[in-house]
Amino acid sequence: MSLHPRTSSLMSWRSKSLEEPSWSPGGTAALEKQLPSRSPSENIFLHIVDLSDPKTVWKFVENFKQEHTLNVLINNAGCMVNKRELTEDGLEKNFATNTLGVYVLTTALIPVLEKEHDPRVITVSSGGMLVQKLNTDDLQSERTAFDGTMVYAQNKRQQVVLTERWARAHPAIHFSCMHPGWADTPGVRLSMPGFHARLGARLRSEAQGADTVLWLALAPTAAVQPSGSFFQGDFLPGCEG
Repeated sequence: MSLHPRTSSLMSWRSKSLEEPSWSPGGTAALEKQLPSRSPSENIFLHIVDLSDPKTVWKFVENFKQEHTLNVLINNAGCMVNKRELTEDGLEKNFATNTLGVYVLTTALIPVLEKEHDPRVITVSSGGMLVQKLNTDDLQSERTAFDGTMVYAQNKRQQVVLTERWARAHPAIHFSCMHPGWADTPGVRLSMPGFHARLGARLRSEAQGADTVLWLALAPTAAVQPSGSFFQGDFLPGCEG
């Protein structure tokens, strides 16, 4: 695989609620104080954003675009809350983070991306979306018994549909969506402990899980693939995905 260096701002997002359900804005502030705002290389900048809060995301983008350019956006944040919980805005937390937050962030950054050469947006979805058809009648998961795994799968289906629509509306940007395969990550360990225990050492490593998204972000051959496509990494080591 040939990857060409890019002078881009590469943004990756993570939902703290995935790893620590009691995470709060105060916890975010405490973490921000512990971490440097810049890497030792002076080329990596840390921005901590609560993706479940649309107002916070909009405010972040307004500040970001005053100081930075952007070539590649990787939507990697996600959560799987197994009990129905609401944000301060009254939004179901999985939908707020996985779908609405991704939508607001990406839509707000499209004008920034369109200014650059070869801009790309990659959204990390999940093979779980294959068990769900798009359902726009119950976005807040109010009408049926709550199942966090199925809500997460529905959110991932929504991301795939959003990617297809963005690709049609913004041809200057290359959009893609991908499943990293089943990797041994904190999210899998905490959100699906039974699944993690059954597969154990057969799960992909975190590095293996990142291979497809890095190819989509950096490889020239990725940019010639149809925009709006879904890409699937190997589900498990030695298995074709």
